[in-house]
Amino acid sequence: MSGATGADATEAFALLLRELKDRSGLSYGVLAKRLHMSTSTLHRYCNGTAVPVEYAPVERLARVCRATPEELVELHRRWILADAARGSRTDQATATAVAPRKDDADAWSGPGDAGEPVVTGSDVPPGADGSGEPVVVDLPHGSAAPRRRRTALIASVAAAAVLGAVVFAVHPSLGGGRGGTGDEQAAGNATAVGGTPHTGKASPSPSPSGTGRKPSASSSATPTESAGTGTGGSADDGKQGGGAQGADGTTTGTAVPLTVNTRPYVYDDPCSQHFLVDSEPAQVGPPASEQDAPRWAAAYGAVSSGEQEVALTVQGTGAQTVVLEALHVRVLSKDAPLAWDDYSMGVGCGGGVGTKSFDIDLDNGSPRVTAENGQRDFPYKVSESDPEVFYVFARTKAHDVRWDLTLDWSSGSRRGTVHVDNAGTAFRTSGDAGRPGYDYPLGGSEWIPREGG
Repeated sequence: MSGATGADATEAFALLLRELKDRSGLSYGVLAKRLHMSTSTLHRYCNGTAVPVEYAPVERLARVCRATPEELVELHRRWILADAARGSRTDQATATAVAPRKDDADAWSGPGDAGEPVVTGSDVPPGADGSGEPVVVDLPHGSAAPRRRRTALIASVAAAAVLGAVVFAVHPSLGGGRGGTGDEQAAGNATAVGGTPHTGKASPSPSPSGTGRKPSASSSATPTESAGTGTGGSADDGKQGGGAQGADGTTTGTAVPLTVNTRPYVYDDPCSQHFLVDSEPAQVGPPASEQDAPRWAAAYGAVSSGEQEVALTVQGTGAQTVVLEALHVRVLSKDAPLAWDDYSMGVGCGGGVGTKSFDIDLDNGSPRVTAENGQRDFPYKVSESDPEVFYVFARTKAHDVRWDLTLDWSSGSRRGTVHVDNAGTAFRTSGDAGRPGYDYPLGGSEWIPREGG
């Protein structure tokens, strides 16, 4: 898939969907009914005229069509590239839509037919240009300035002045002062994957990874870089990292040259996900799909029961290759398992397919990330056009564990570590041995006690 962009990326994604659909032997109508979507929507996905906003319906389609683990990974990669291409087309369409029209020329009124400057006067706040004087805009000689264009220009300048004042009020000391250099303060304001800023307190050292490399210790839960002028990173819809790009496509500045998108609750099938909830069945709503699981868990204060599968989508921010050196797990706390009730997100799913993944035994005294089910161990390479998807299974029977991950990377002479968590908070998984269990039958309207406990 390297180099697939624009229409090529969308068509490659749609092609794999069609192959899976055709191989299943199911009609569009039957398949759409099983996926709880309209037939026309499914048809648009398969012919490439639309790309799903979320990956969850794509994964459900693939599993209904009995996709192999390798096909699931490839489908996820193609969706990432098709989604990025769709975003690029949306930006271009927006830019075209706001471009000035030539037929606006007959709507102009006021000075400027000889190229004299237009003074906006009291409509622009004094000092908007930093001089304390009204803003003066020179029009091109011989051109007629439309009134609506001039009004938009005045509004834009005023908005820029207000925005500048707000930015200065929020970060008046970004360039230095107490707390370190501007780069260090930017790092302090950066968040972990999809979350809020972490504290600067010392964090536990990461445990050994399956590669046998010595893990690097970090004093904060933000992306760090060992070769450069500081730390970089930002949060954007669950993504971490990024930065400006040079003309050759390489990442410039001190920003981390990769992004990490996290899905904290991955369903191999609905039956694979269980939650512990400190509430009686009558107070707990119906089970959630994978797409709604984060909101459902937050609403009920739910904790993953027994095991938790997390998906990490790692992608470079430019053409330059980024090497992913190792993945480590950090145990932040370990207590007795929660004495809560166990709720299953599905029933009657049958046997699951073993997914290539990385496994973590949280009950181990020094847990580590190990490759399972044929998964190749680190290192890996990523770029903007060649992302990787990693599935991580964390398991515990005897503890209530809060944990997160750290990903070591390198790119040329630069090195760093990205901390990965659940929207600014630690992942949390608790043992479920001996806990009362409840299922929600298909077509049912309430939770019922699970047979056998």
